[in-house]
Amino acid sequence: MRQGDYFEEVYAVVRLVPPGRVTTYGAIARYLGLRAGARMVGWAMNAAHGRDVPAHRVVNRVGVLSGKLFFGSPTAMQELLEAEGVRVEDDRVESFKTLFWDPSTELF
Repeated sequence: MRQGDYFEEVYAVVRLVPPGRVTTYGAIARYLGLRAGARMVGWAMNAAHGRDVPAHRVVNRVGVLSGKLFFGSPTAMQELLEAEGVRVEDDRVESFKTLFWDPSTELF
């Protein structure tokens, strides 16, 4: 699979994450059955800017805003999440387990 195709598959899943919910790089990789794993999903998210992709809804496996440096300012990712009602404290999504959206269980 070419990188562009891979990224588009990742973006299609991220576009399905509802506002006010978050998912993880690993959850997307598992759903898509991608061998490259979470790291490649992270690369796709880093390249998503300028596209209609809510990359701010993708966090690491424990709810940390690990991709925040790719949003143009250190607070932009948090601001986007908070605008959707997601509380963030010390760069970590509060109530992460409650807000976690798993494409493997949400999408059939």
